[in-house]
Amino acid sequence: MYLLPKPKFIREKVGNFILNHNVKIVISPTVGKYSLVYGQILQACIKKFTGYELSIIKGQAVPGDIFLTYQEECASQEYILDISPSGVNICGSEGAAVLYGVQTLCQIIEQKGGYLDCWEIRDKPDFLFRGYYLDETRGRVLHLEALKKLVDLLSRYKINEFQLYVEHTYLFRNLSEMWRDETPLTAEEIVELDEYCQCRHIDLIPSLASFGHLYTLLSTKTYCDMCEISDSERRTFSFIDRMQHHTINVADNRTLPLILAMLEEYMSLFSSQKFNICADETFDLGKGRSKDLADEIGLHRVYIEYVKALCDFVVSKGKQPMFWGDVICGNPELIKLLPENTICLNWGYAPDQNEEPTKNLATAGVKQYVCPGVAGWNQWMNLIENSYKNITRMCSLGQKYNAVGVLNTDWGDFGHINEPLYSIPGIIYGAAFSWNGEHSEFNEINYQISKLEYKDTTGQFVSLLASIPQYSTFQWDDAVIFFEKTQWNKVSVAMKEVQFSGDTNEKLESVRRELLKTLQGMDSSCRYIMQYLDVTIEGIKTWNLVGDTIKAWNNSWNRHDNALFELAERLENWFMAFKALWRKSSKEGDLHHISDIVFWYCNWLRGREIEDL
Repeated sequence: MYLLPKPKFIREKVGNFILNHNVKIVISPTVGKYSLVYGQILQACIKKFTGYELSIIKGQAVPGDIFLTYQEECASQEYILDISPSGVNICGSEGAAVLYGVQTLCQIIEQKGGYLDCWEIRDKPDFLFRGYYLDETRGRVLHLEALKKLVDLLSRYKINEFQLYVEHTYLFRNLSEMWRDETPLTAEEIVELDEYCQCRHIDLIPSLASFGHLYTLLSTKTYCDMCEISDSERRTFSFIDRMQHHTINVADNRTLPLILAMLEEYMSLFSSQKFNICADETFDLGKGRSKDLADEIGLHRVYIEYVKALCDFVVSKGKQPMFWGDVICGNPELIKLLPENTICLNWGYAPDQNEEPTKNLATAGVKQYVCPGVAGWNQWMNLIENSYKNITRMCSLGQKYNAVGVLNTDWGDFGHINEPLYSIPGIIYGAAFSWNGEHSEFNEINYQISKLEYKDTTGQFVSLLASIPQYSTFQWDDAVIFFEKTQWNKVSVAMKEVQFSGDTNEKLESVRRELLKTLQGMDSSCRYIMQYLDVTIEGIKTWNLVGDTIKAWNNSWNRHDNALFELAERLENWFMAFKALWRKSSKEGDLHHISDIVFWYCNWLRGREIEDL
């Protein structure tokens, strides 16, 4: 039997609990207002994995019942799950703890059905705040139902904070020029998601870009003159440019009222007592319109005074400010100028992430979250092994330096082309290792996730997923960079960065066949993922061939070669399948920008874009 996160204390007892039709799910009247949700989660699990349809009642349990109750002696978020022949008791000092006990029982029932070994489990987390951060701006904007399914996954693995990264993908009332070409989240969707999260003891924390990364806002005719760089409204869309520029000019006295109005409108949708102002990667600060101010008072002071104004506003609204720590980590003492309770989000995504930023922030007395990542950005398949190494490393550093929380990130960058389903192993790593610092080995936890999450009796599914990225030789970021550099007349520079694929497509096809074999032992409810994998693997193979074509190109080639036309058609057929799967979980988002790049390659293969390289 496998449980994720792994409990701190578990003891096997004598006997078995045997489910029957007389069993009731009994909720003590002392349990809080969301107790029915806990009961319904357990009820649905029992029906799916045993066939029994049990009733939910309130009151006192009798022998043979499953009883959900409070126990004040438990620590914060601590639960006790006791399975005995005479019944099952789940208790905790608060609703969240009772829910965590329910989720653990569900994992046991999924594996053991209605004939349960008797266990005593007592468990609590290492970090009280365990979050997941999803880029809902630079590519995908998930449908509400997809977001709710994601919340169910987070609840299943005891994650209790959730943030959506937003730049321009919320339908602000007076900023139609910013979101008119997008498919933004609406106020109603966010409020509904917030309530859905509350019932599962997940804090939906608003996160809004307010300093750097304001590409769309600062590209409008109305607000372009508030951008650090000039002529921002004249630039054609560029994935690279969107990542590197568009910091707001804080020397302009119109800036702060505009941003504060956006913060106020957005925070009103959320019940959370926290607010993430972001304030990261202010690459252009002091290099354009605010240069005179930076020269006068210093770049760091320009940065911290603006961040302080934002944080002070958040505090004035009764909220706790959070911000990304990439700028301040070089001068951590500056955080003393911010409100006392401010949280610094210390991100780092390397497999062997440097210890110094976490150490320096801790030494300066900074209240910090450590923020690893699921390593999906710019990949057709997440770099699963990298994410494992990064997450274990950052969680260990968080424990060593007394971080108050962990926030596991999932960025979109060049259009969020990876399927969100592929982040699930990384999400579970973050859940497991922020709860329990006893880290399982890579292959072992992959085996457990394969069994528990994907119901794969072979236990090989996640390891096979993890092997896919090594066979991608012309990745999406390669495709974007090559495309954009051709627009900038830097083709020769781009060509040097392209690698031949060799025999990787044959090896990738072998992985696909092994994945198909796992379906024989996989629960039917999980098999749908194979269609996504099939489209992804076909995409990787096709883009590998595009990269080979670019690398091997010379001016003597026949631009009417049938093989090039066939490759263009193959790319188009793949992209049609890709779009269909995108739309199952996501609004249109950046799909039109991705389409522009894909079709440029198709046209080039047919000789319709540039005559030679």
